[in-house]
Amino acid sequence: MRFHRARLTTGGPAAACVTLCLAFLAACGGDDEGGGGTASATPPTASQPGSPGAATSPSASPRGGRPLAGKVVVIDPGHNGGNATHTAEINRQVNVGNGHKECDTTGTATNAGYDESAFTLDVSKRLRDILVAQGATVKMTRQDNKGWGPCVNQRAAIGNQARADAAISIHGDGAAASGHGFHIIEPAPVAGHNTAIVGPSAKLARALRDAYRQGTGIPYANYIADQGIDRRGDLGGLNLSTVPKVFIECGNMRNAGDAAKMTSAAFRQRMAEALAKGFDAYLR
Repeated sequence: MRFHRARLTTGGPAAACVTLCLAFLAACGGDDEGGGGTASATPPTASQPGSPGAATSPSASPRGGRPLAGKVVVIDPGHNGGNATHTAEINRQVNVGNGHKECDTTGTATNAGYDESAFTLDVSKRLRDILVAQGATVKMTRQDNKGWGPCVNQRAAIGNQARADAAISIHGDGAAASGHGFHIIEPAPVAGHNTAIVGPSAKLARALRDAYRQGTGIPYANYIADQGIDRRGDLGGLNLSTVPKVFIECGNMRNAGDAAKMTSAAFRQRMAEALAKGFDAYLR
């Protein structure tokens, strides 16, 4: 929320009084809580295939109405729309900290053909817009659904280089059609890589889980045992992260009920709003 000083046109003694009041406010440092100034956002630039998108970064501003001012969040929309036509590139093996895996994968889709890569980008952009409005600096690993990659190690590096306060990789699951619900994946410790962020990532996982469950009404996945939380040590995006980071499987795209929600623009907005509340709870 931005606060703007109103322009007054009244003349006479009232104007003189207002002039004195404005002068006093200026001497004290501005008309917004915490200091003066108006925030502005730098629009993202287009990404190149296989490269990260540009940052959307509001300038320094008071916290009044912008509770996440000064915080940096990295959002990683899983997969990419061009992965399927760049099989050589995405099948290339990369180091994930405790072994090697493919650079990236194509992801899944609903039975009606709505691709995971399109879903994750849409939710990510909606989440980005909410967080930017709350004052956060947001960086995304990709800005469109036309390229391939980035590789999983590059996705982690983007969060590390940004020195993010928190990072999330957004996905839709491709489990058996009988499975439904969402779950959060937090990092298992990988010696020499992510041990320092395992604890903070677990706190982030629970903040996002609770907010997402409350905000969407989607239950915990019935094919993951631990109350919507899974811990894994085989994901390069978590193994190589030096900032608190989690993955979310927002629902099972192969399940008819989950797919109906995930293909709804209104419900994707609801998902983004719920995740934003989770970030707010964690970052504040």
